[in-house]
Amino acid sequence: MAGGSSTTGGGPSVPRPRRKLAALADLRKLARTTFSICLRHRVTGLAAEIGFFAILSLPPLVLGLVGTLGYFADVIGPDTVEQIRANIIDFSRDALSDQAVNDVIIPTLNDVLDGGRFDIVSLGFLLALWSGSRALNTMIDTIAIMYGLGGHRGIIATRALSFSLYIVGLVIAIVLAPPILAGPDLVSEAIPDQAHWVMFLYWPLVIGLTMCSLTTLYWIAVPVPNAWRRCLPGAGLTLVGWLLGSYVVRKVIDLSVGGTSIYGPLAASIVVLIWLYVLAISVLIGAAFNAAVDRQWPQRTDDHTLDGIPVLRAARSDPAPAPKQPDPVLRKPEPSAPAANGNSSDEVMVLPVLFGEQAAPVHNEPEAQAPEEVKRHGRL
Repeated sequence: MAGGSSTTGGGPSVPRPRRKLAALADLRKLARTTFSICLRHRVTGLAAEIGFFAILSLPPLVLGLVGTLGYFADVIGPDTVEQIRANIIDFSRDALSDQAVNDVIIPTLNDVLDGGRFDIVSLGFLLALWSGSRALNTMIDTIAIMYGLGGHRGIIATRALSFSLYIVGLVIAIVLAPPILAGPDLVSEAIPDQAHWVMFLYWPLVIGLTMCSLTTLYWIAVPVPNAWRRCLPGAGLTLVGWLLGSYVVRKVIDLSVGGTSIYGPLAASIVVLIWLYVLAISVLIGAAFNAAVDRQWPQRTDDHTLDGIPVLRAARSDPAPAPKQPDPVLRKPEPSAPAANGNSSDEVMVLPVLFGEQAAPVHNEPEAQAPEEVKRHGRL
């Protein structure tokens, strides 16, 4: 069809410029909804809370992991244990004063790495489990609130879910963190020459695993059944936010190297906290984007009916109104049948003014005749 229009299945043609304008309008509405959700639910403040509890879980987690090395010192070798000890001490000097490192960190490491300390290992993992699951609990609760389903799962169920996800995340991190943190160069040196073709799959695998993990987190956080694929847009936006935020943080660190930091020995900890804040706010923005997509294009089931998310959201935001009471109506007086004495009696319905009670009908009775004594003398 001329004029840049197209037909679909014999239906009416829609000009392409009009379709482009409609798509741009949908994108603008989606961006406004996402921004409104972020402002309404304090994304910046909740991201700071998540980052705080995440960094609070790192020291006891590292202490617990290092404590387990004392039981495997004979297996991994003394050289590896000494290298780990030196790396931890060097990192501690960047975050703490020399006196704190010499009086606290080094004696604790010696006790833990020499023979293993079950009490330190168990206490470290318990503290890491509490603070790390607290960060996940805030994230899961916020995602449910963004969908308009806050409190649907319950406090106990949300806390149990955060504990379970944190433990699963620790297991996945222990398995995947070494090759990801090592980078493609060190991984290529570890594999044989015949398998170098695997390196072409390094970054696609890292991106794919990250996308799947984020999508699964969003999918589990919604307290009602929903489609896994509908959580992919938010995961993609979160991944882009992670990459851009990490790049900006790295550039800021590179520019500040060699100068004097106002944070002193806490500079390294502040940098880690800022990076965790960037990660947390990216996750929450991605969740807000998914919630905006769900509001603009509600999910439908196979029978083309709305699924449980918009129905529950509508029930929570617009509860069923109470039955409306009929308003009292002022009726005009109707003439009644003539009385026996020839006069008419009218009844007037009076509106309830006080206490909402219906007033008794008022009868217009004929005026009584005065006694003969009153007429004659003017008094009784």
